[in-house]
Amino acid sequence: MAKSILQKDKECFLCTRMQDLEQHHIFGGPNRKWSEKYGLKVWLCPRCHRDPRQGVHFNRDVMKIMHRTGQQAFEKEHSRDEFMNIFGKNYL
Repeated sequence: MAKSILQKDKECFLCTRMQDLEQHHIFGGPNRKWSEKYGLKVWLCPRCHRDPRQGVHFNRDVMKIMHRTGQQAFEKEHSRDEFMNIFGKNYL
């Protein structure tokens, strides 16, 4: 499993909880493999990950923030053109 380029410490990326963490691939579906390859994943607690009211999979605003944050991290080492070729969309 590739190391996250967004986190050094194992804690919830959104609330900093340190127990019962789950990995979240910032770009899912067909792009999940690219998230894995480029380290575009974070640790999330179950509430921030899967809660129907506020979890990233159910909250569009949080998902948008995660997509922007992931793209910014990717572009520190790669070009925007490369991001667009891999992920197919500009989130910034």
